[in-house]
Amino acid sequence: MDIRYFLISALILAPMGMQAQKTTRVNAIKANDYGVIYTLPKTSFEITLLVKKSSYRRGDFYPYAQRYLGIDNPVAEDRVVYTLEDISVKNKGIPDKSNSFMVQFQPKSFEPFVGLREDGVIVSVNADPVNEKEEKEPLPQGESAAMNPRRFLSQETLMAGSVAKQAELVARQIFDLRRSRTDILTGEAENMPPDGNAYKVVMDEIDLQEKALTELFSGSLQTEYFVRTYTIVPEARDIDKMVVARFSGKLGPVDTDDLAGEPILFSLQNKSLRIEPQLPERDLKRLETKFAEGLIYNIPGKARLTIGFRNDTLKEMETDVVQYGSQDVLTKKMFDNMKKPIQVYFYPELGAIKQIIQ
Repeated sequence: MDIRYFLISALILAPMGMQAQKTTRVNAIKANDYGVIYTLPKTSFEITLLVKKSSYRRGDFYPYAQRYLGIDNPVAEDRVVYTLEDISVKNKGIPDKSNSFMVQFQPKSFEPFVGLREDGVIVSVNADPVNEKEEKEPLPQGESAAMNPRRFLSQETLMAGSVAKQAELVARQIFDLRRSRTDILTGEAENMPPDGNAYKVVMDEIDLQEKALTELFSGSLQTEYFVRTYTIVPEARDIDKMVVARFSGKLGPVDTDDLAGEPILFSLQNKSLRIEPQLPERDLKRLETKFAEGLIYNIPGKARLTIGFRNDTLKEMETDVVQYGSQDVLTKKMFDNMKKPIQVYFYPELGAIKQIIQ
């Protein structure tokens, strides 16, 4: 048997999280022969990498960083570094087109209906479906480089005849800013800010200028965050160290076949013991009839999910997997009540029964 695992990747440059699907109510009426078609989901996993991009830029005066400001390790060359900050896994139910069925009600049943997601996955029976919203998780705040330092250079500095002389003059300017800050903090400045707001404005401007000018020696750092999400749809067998993606410190996330990156490995091990019952032919026919007429639902299996990178385990968890489980059925008779219909709520991501209200 040829087993394939489906892998889809998508770059998302936005806050993590997706809006939950809307649900609709489909009535079982004479026009549709009192039957509603529904689909059961199968398990997929959304694996999301949180990546930090750090851009280092060399300052114009980096050779003089130690001499004038005592900075031992200035940025000596422009470079970009990617780091894998976090990895998350979400169990998502997607429509399993091979498991679409019709639930049929008695014509005299009390206004039967089925709640379906937009993609046809069953959510409820005789109960108003709830539109659950997924909370969006914001990306971490990045760090920006300071303002263009050239705007703070004095005329003397701009007219200096050499880079070494410019570096010396800028270093003096930095020390003057630090002295001004100290004088204000100790109350010894000749022109003290008149009030609290003015004090904050002056101190913020001093900090801004000092940071911008210092980066001419130390270099600057700008950071930003983004996520990349991969979707895996397992089949009925275990997955052993499947390469989801590759990650490079110089390039960030790359394709699975790009050897410039190191592999991110995904494993899924079935932990459910499934025993096929040996039934006589008569009971098998009864079971077939029961499944043909009733409401089929999933009983997910359990699995151990592991994600590894660079010989480390980044994620290990127990999870539900529909493909590792089985199915059962609610008999048709359960929905024949003329006065008080039975209500059924499902876990939409699994197709398993959440609650039955009689």
